[in-house]
Amino acid sequence: MTYDVSGSGDVLLLIPGLGGSAAFWSAVSPRLAERYKVVSFDHRGTGRSDRPNGKYSITRIAKDAQEILQETGARTASVVGHSTGGMVAQYLALDYPALVKHLIISGSWEKPDPRFRTMFEARLDILLEAGPRVYQRLTHAIGYPADYLERNRDDLAEVVELAQAALSPVAVAAGRIEMLLSDHRAGELASIKASTLVIGATDDALIPFYHSQRLAAMIPGAQLAVLDGAHFFPKVHPDRFAKIVRQFVEYGYA
Repeated sequence: MTYDVSGSGDVLLLIPGLGGSAAFWSAVSPRLAERYKVVSFDHRGTGRSDRPNGKYSITRIAKDAQEILQETGARTASVVGHSTGGMVAQYLALDYPALVKHLIISGSWEKPDPRFRTMFEARLDILLEAGPRVYQRLTHAIGYPADYLERNRDDLAEVVELAQAALSPVAVAAGRIEMLLSDHRAGELASIKASTLVIGATDDALIPFYHSQRLAAMIPGAQLAVLDGAHFFPKVHPDRFAKIVRQFVEYGYA
């Protein structure tokens, strides 16, 4: 497992989504490192971390996160998870409640419903049949608003060119999608004790906003913050996202 640490102060763990790379937070992390000790990691099966064969699970990734926090010496942490990372954050709050001081779930879901399954089964088929480059192009089309795609055309084109390496072995990338179709603990969310903020985007076509509304309703005392910027809104609006996180961690409201 590979992880990054920057800044100093109270620990803030940033968990990326299905892509799994800590680089997802490259625009957000420096803004938060001005006040916190920011920890982020590449999920197993992605980025600079090892890519073992076999079954992948949210439970195992949450355990990885707990072990990384332990290795950094953190006794408690504010945990921010986006998309798949938001599901990992839920598991952390359920399995290691003493560790999670604040829980911030961003662009995530409570459990797979028929629309979710249709979306991710289709993405899995595209990965396996059309290949990583087409899969990545579709991810950009679904995940970003049009103006972001235009402003970042060259950078995103480079990401597409690197997709073959980033999503290899394809069997591992496929296994990570498959875990999303079965892993959830929606029935346990009412037992979460951590102070919780759910952030969702109203124009998110990948994980519709109603999932954020459901999460906020299912976790006792959870607050709901609303943004736009499609699914990858932390990258589209890093200043706004970091401000919301700081405000919630420091003052308890979004």
